[in-house]
Amino acid sequence: MFDPVIAPSGTLLGLLQRGRGDGTLHALAAPRAEALAALAHCVLDDPRHDWQVENRSLYYARLYLDLHGGLEEIEAHLFGAEDHLDTEESRTGLALAVLGHLASYGRQDALLLLRRYAATGTNWAWALDELALRDDDAGLRALAPPVLARFAADAEGDAELARTVRDAFEPRPWRLWAEDRRDTVGPRVRAAMEQGSFDRWQRQMRPTGPRPGWSVRAVLDWAQEGYERGAVLYGPAARCLTAVAGPEDRPELLAAARDGAEGARGAALHHLAESGDPAVLDLVEHAADGASRAVAEAAVAAYRRMCGEDAVARARAWVRRTDELGAAAAEVLACRGGAEDSPSVLGALRETVRSQGPDAPELACLVDGAGRLGIACAAPVLRHVYRETASSQLRGRTARALAATDPTFATGFAVECLWDCEETTREVAAQHAETGDIRVAERLRRLAADPAEEVEVQLAVRNRIGPDLQV
Repeated sequence: MFDPVIAPSGTLLGLLQRGRGDGTLHALAAPRAEALAALAHCVLDDPRHDWQVENRSLYYARLYLDLHGGLEEIEAHLFGAEDHLDTEESRTGLALAVLGHLASYGRQDALLLLRRYAATGTNWAWALDELALRDDDAGLRALAPPVLARFAADAEGDAELARTVRDAFEPRPWRLWAEDRRDTVGPRVRAAMEQGSFDRWQRQMRPTGPRPGWSVRAVLDWAQEGYERGAVLYGPAARCLTAVAGPEDRPELLAAARDGAEGARGAALHHLAESGDPAVLDLVEHAADGASRAVAEAAVAAYRRMCGEDAVARARAWVRRTDELGAAAAEVLACRGGAEDSPSVLGALRETVRSQGPDAPELACLVDGAGRLGIACAAPVLRHVYRETASSQLRGRTARALAATDPTFATGFAVECLWDCEETTREVAAQHAETGDIRVAERLRRLAADPAEEVEVQLAVRNRIGPDLQV
């Protein structure tokens, strides 16, 4: 999947792609045709950089309801010829999730589209999961024949069916079909469920991977073999070393971390970092200054996992570095440093935004650190990140940092955050938004009464609602 093209943040499309609350507010004020076109663009061409962790479906579904939008474009997207050519879940997943939320709000046309796609579409399993949460028993029973027809009536088809049943995200349809009295449905699904349970038991009885009884040398060799075939095994190898290494093995581990082959060296560095070995910080610095980029990355990754005071003290010396280790040092100070580290964290935050832009992965820790340390003069750069980032996850973290650093947050960004696509951002807004704004009072009432809203958001809303703001 190609990275999505995100429109400028000042446009209606850019706001909707980012999932910002202002996107909904601007869409409701814009000409309806323009708003629906921008909304359809987002739903049919998923704008998320990481669709597995960023939320958009409820946000877009609510806007469809507010705009009284039809589903013709979603229908054409789901049932077009491309559905058989591009079978990636990311092509249709967002549209199916939006339909699921619309169905939960009582949109019968959305429910019918989900049923039809579950029967004939390529990404049928996703549609079935949505229906498992929203459809009635009769609707699900009617889908059993077309779904089971996807699996050939032979040994290979039965094996594939068993794997599908075993790995199903929502088991309700399969359990319902297992009770079906039709000869072509109930017995076949029950057999698949039994086979899936047996397969799971076999996997538990025959685990793959290293055994705790291995020696330190065997674990290091295993990590190196994995590295040579392209598998990074630093974490698993470090856990195995914790199980098998004793005090007498420390010289061998130190030697491997200093001069070993790349895979073994990374595993040794991770193990020494997790065990808090007093020599590991010098070894991390040595690796970061070395010629091997792979070893340097492994050393920095190991350092980021360290929690002790020694790691924080060394971060104060490393934060001036301009390489990956310097960036990691800034993150350590942001997460675990004290008030005296505020200038370093602020400097790293500004430099990261300036050099890498508002979507840099390193910003997550730095933004959290600015909020944790209460760095008031970080508010301008935090506001810039909030406006420009395409990541709704990072925007939510930035909103939380602004709540701790920006005195204008309650009457500014907190208001639009009540319409944000991320529930954690809406929760922050519910805690801080100034209730004197009539839009805030009305929105809080709507969130409190919405059955699709997350419990944490509704709890935050109810904690703000007083005798003068009853639902």
